[in-house]
Amino acid sequence: MKAESRLFENFKLNTLFTLQNRIVMAPMTRLKADDNYVPTQLMVDYYARRADTGLIITEGTVITPMGRGHNNVPGQFEQVQIAGWKKVTDAVHNKGGLIFNQIWHVGRVSHPSLSNGNLPISASATVMTGRIPRMEGLTYGAARAVTREEIADLIAGFAKAAVNARKAGFDGIEIHGANGYLIDQFLHYDTNKRTDEYGGTPENMARFAYEVVKACGEAIGYERVGIRLSPAAYVNEIVGDVKDADVFITLLSQLEQLPIAYVHTGNFNDATHYSELHDLTMSEFVRKHYQGIVIGCGSYTLDTAEMAVENNQVDLVAMGRPFIANPDLISLLLTKAEIKLYDVSMLQTLY
Repeated sequence: MKAESRLFENFKLNTLFTLQNRIVMAPMTRLKADDNYVPTQLMVDYYARRADTGLIITEGTVITPMGRGHNNVPGQFEQVQIAGWKKVTDAVHNKGGLIFNQIWHVGRVSHPSLSNGNLPISASATVMTGRIPRMEGLTYGAARAVTREEIADLIAGFAKAAVNARKAGFDGIEIHGANGYLIDQFLHYDTNKRTDEYGGTPENMARFAYEVVKACGEAIGYERVGIRLSPAAYVNEIVGDVKDADVFITLLSQLEQLPIAYVHTGNFNDATHYSELHDLTMSEFVRKHYQGIVIGCGSYTLDTAEMAVENNQVDLVAMGRPFIANPDLISLLLTKAEIKLYDVSMLQTLY
């Protein structure tokens, strides 16, 4: 690695933000909020320790209690949560950091016990069969199709969460449109069987995601809005379809007309090539069809991150598990010091 690595240069994201480096802390579900979805002091300290990264993107933060897939996730829908998040943003800003709040609705990736006995919602009625991680003894099940009236409420709910995030001091928000959660469920043929204006064609299937982005952009300013997308199906029981590519090409072309902050790929390994993306990786696919800022994520190392930036495959590189294991990851990377390896046991604590 060259000492003058571009990873550690300042990066101008847009007219509002200049990042102190090109490394992003990826959103990671940690389940350390209290029972009222309020961030705890553990979370304040956790994010503040990592303030030297170019941009922190928080763990998924639900826009409604009906949108959660686990207990003890944070929320962004009540004043007490706004106040709790304000302690986080103040701590990060006091250390010179930038922080976006990822706002989230899991859709069908949930369980009736988490929504007052009601079925989870999705683009269409579907059934999941796997066990729910970190929810002992529970398995997924049936979901019902969300109504058009509920879709309008959800769009308003995302926009309200974006406004609340700004009240909490966040520099911006990331819309969670990836990883098989609610927005992503509209973007894949496997989970979207609708015949109304939200299904059936690439334009219709992209509509919900686009309307959420527009609502959030109009509420807080487009330069404060990013979105995470998973053009390929790889998690939460969505089966990929070759037609999915057309949906994402449509959405990316629409997003390109809006001055949003970035598109962030959601993936476990960004070296994986997908047949439904014409044998491209997720980041390669997004870069091909979107000319704005691209954040690549998925098992990057120092060397592969540098290569991706040098080759203009991505503009920024997000890392997740290395940040769990190493709160001082940026300084370790900069000095090429030894990095502690992630272990699943680290999820039990928050440091």
